[in-house]
Amino acid sequence: MPFEATIADFAAALRDPAAPPPAATRGRKGAPDGRRFAVYRNNVAVGLIGAIEARYPVTRRILGEQAFRGLARAYVQAEKPGSPVLSAYGGSFPEFIAGSCEKLGPPYLADVARLENAWVEAYHAADADAASLADLAALDAPDLAGARIQFHPAARLLRFATPAASIWASQRDGPAAPPRGQGEDVLVTRPEADVSVRILPVAGYAFAGRLRDGATLAEAAEALPDRSEFGTHLVGLVASGAVRSIIPGERP
Repeated sequence: MPFEATIADFAAALRDPAAPPPAATRGRKGAPDGRRFAVYRNNVAVGLIGAIEARYPVTRRILGEQAFRGLARAYVQAEKPGSPVLSAYGGSFPEFIAGSCEKLGPPYLADVARLENAWVEAYHAADADAASLADLAALDAPDLAGARIQFHPAARLLRFATPAASIWASQRDGPAAPPRGQGEDVLVTRPEADVSVRILPVAGYAFAGRLRDGATLAEAAEALPDRSEFGTHLVGLVASGAVRSIIPGERP
C-alpha cells in the first residue's frame, strides 16, 4: 500500500472510535493491535479536548468540569482539526454549544463562548500599528466627512442577545452570579499587545459596523440617533486600538 494511503487509513481510524485499527499497522505478532492503537486514538482525543479547555476557560467554569468535558468530547468526535496548529482548533465550538444549549447550559453560554473565541482570535491576529488620536487630530475638517476607516486585524465586533461580556468579566476570577440585563454589543481589540474587551455604548455597534463595511464617517454617523455623539464614538474606536489607519476622503 502506498505510504499516503497508509497515513490516510491511520488518520481515518483515529477519527472514528468504532473503527478497527488499520491493517497496515501491526504489532509484535504481525497483526493489527487494537489495544496499542487505542493509545494513539486516546491521545488525539485528550489533546483536542485540552485545546478546547484552554480556549474556553470561562465557559468551562460556568458549565462545570464534568458537563464541559462531555460537551468537548462530543465536539471533538464531530469536528476534526483543519490545521496542524492546535491553537487554531475549536473556532466553531460556540455554534456547537448553541445547538446543545437548551439541554446543557444557560442561554447565555454560547455568547460567552463566542466572546472567548473572539478573544483568542484577537490574541493571534496579525501584528499591525494602530492609528492614534494624533492621527485623527491631523485630519483637516474638509477631509473628515469623507474619510474611511481600516480596522486593525485584531479588532472584532460582536452583538449579543445576552449580557455575555458582563457575565464573562464577572466569571474570570471565579464563580459569580450572572448579571441581569439586556443584550450587549462588544468590541474586542489588542492595544499594546494586550487583548481588551469593551462594551459599546448605544448605537456604537451600528456605527462601527458601517465603518467596517466601508462607509465614510459621514455615512456611518447616520446610524447614530444623536449626531452630536459622532466625535465620542469615533474617538472611542481610535483610542481602543481598533483602527489601523484613517484614510482621508476626497475633497469636493
